[in-house]
Amino acid sequence: MKQFFIVVLCTVSGLLVACGKQEPTPEAAAPVTAEAESGNPAAEQASLQIQDEYMREIIKEISLDDYEGRGPGSRGDEKARKYLQQRMAELGLEPGAADGSWEQPFELVGVNATQPDEWLFTGHGKDMTLKQWDQFIVGSGVQKERAEFADAELVFVGYGIQAPEFGWDDYKGVDLKGKVLLMMNNDPDWDPELFAGETRLWYGRWDYKYLSAARQGAVGAIIIHTGPSAGYPFQVVQTSWTGVQFELPAGDEPRSEVSAWVTEDTARELIAMAGMDLDELREQAYNRDFEPVPLGITTSIAMDVDVERVQSANVLGLIPGSDPELKDEAVIYTAHHDHLGIATPNADGDAIYNGAFDNATGVAQVLAIAKAIKALPEAPRRSVLIALVGAEEQGLLGSKYYAANPTFAPGKIAANLNYDGGNIWGHTHDVTYVGLGKSSIDQIVTMIAGEQGRVVKADQFADKGYFYRSDQFSFAKIGVPAMYLDTGTDFIDRPPEWGREQQNNYTEHNYHQPSDEYDPSWNLEGMIEDALLGYWTGLAIANADDMPNWNPGDEFEAARLEALSQTE
Repeated sequence: MKQFFIVVLCTVSGLLVACGKQEPTPEAAAPVTAEAESGNPAAEQASLQIQDEYMREIIKEISLDDYEGRGPGSRGDEKARKYLQQRMAELGLEPGAADGSWEQPFELVGVNATQPDEWLFTGHGKDMTLKQWDQFIVGSGVQKERAEFADAELVFVGYGIQAPEFGWDDYKGVDLKGKVLLMMNNDPDWDPELFAGETRLWYGRWDYKYLSAARQGAVGAIIIHTGPSAGYPFQVVQTSWTGVQFELPAGDEPRSEVSAWVTEDTARELIAMAGMDLDELREQAYNRDFEPVPLGITTSIAMDVDVERVQSANVLGLIPGSDPELKDEAVIYTAHHDHLGIATPNADGDAIYNGAFDNATGVAQVLAIAKAIKALPEAPRRSVLIALVGAEEQGLLGSKYYAANPTFAPGKIAANLNYDGGNIWGHTHDVTYVGLGKSSIDQIVTMIAGEQGRVVKADQFADKGYFYRSDQFSFAKIGVPAMYLDTGTDFIDRPPEWGREQQNNYTEHNYHQPSDEYDPSWNLEGMIEDALLGYWTGLAIANADDMPNWNPGDEFEAARLEALSQTE
């Protein structure tokens, strides 16, 4: 494996960053000190610890059938956590939980609704009976043994979004208590000045929409699925929203009785019952002056719900910082260790959702980075926390719990670098940086990637909303500058569209399916490149005088300023 760095330290916007050694030019950064130069060979040597064999061993292990898909609270989940603790201990990490242990446990409530085979809708002198699995998937929105409502009216609410900063309110103060809200997926995407154009924000995500409906007092919410608006086929809804659904224990937040999905064709038929057209309603919903449209259709549902309480945990390993003043600050690397466990069998009868790509590859990259950092003769100035979090597939629950119960104060967390899926297809000319344009981390990543001979690109599947779909979002919400390094699409010695084709093929056929299994033919050279990029970026942040910041005006800037004020 070619190594790219003989590292020096350069100054970029107040941050000391790792950058490649080069001949001085008039435009070059300020000269580095002799002390900084003297440490470079050791950091370069330590980076050699990021190796194919090490990562491949971890991927193969935790994606074995023995781990039963690592479902939260399962035997396989516990087995995986013990294995990861063992790997951390072998590297010489210290237990990172507040009580001095390796685990930060959290309680999960497992909710398993007995979905009806059919769901009846009535109106305008007609009945329409939907078929479970093919036409709808429904889950309980409440943590109790019965989820039900009777004779609730169906109301089309456009996107189901309230975003005052964009002058957008789909509800217009209409009383929707006791209604079932039918809504489109995604957010307005036709104007880059409205929301973020094709880049999906949290407003376009299913979790926001269900919360939004509950805030209106709705008894149910139904999202209309389309492949483009969801970013995945309906089969992902079928496998991800059936069986036990885990949540953190409910608080006093509003909740709807049920949360559901229907196919686009099904929604079209329902709306036609009301003598209306789905496409015409969409056209109306594309405007700020849209108001909810009652459909004159009523429905009832009643589901028995099995409710269980289990425990999972975040696995935390710590590398204490070497600077007496900065060691109480941290750079946090995250990857989620869970997957879907044992669920609906596929056509071959395989019911184990192994999660090899998603996310054994991310776990392997983060542990490889930890191995490299531990190989340094002296730890970075700031502490480094390796957080392998649980229950991500259930709604980022492990990282959400950590964010609410952090081992470092939010204002003391310098940055979060997240890995969720790895490049299993080889070298790329580019790297995807989910979060590019949001924080001062941009400059560091761009410089280091340039030394790798690679170009940094913003989320190349921006319509899928990846920034809000993985664990960096939990950290961003408490103000921590966060990033998610993902696979590039421009593969060396491949046709221009080859990379996109590989990633789309994975989404169509393997994402959240039993077929997400380890394949010995995987080419991990790209994973090594991406892990190296995270290694050098994390070191730069950990050794800098100042911490990164969100860019002025970013959606998370206010949370950062509040977090910093709490540390003064």
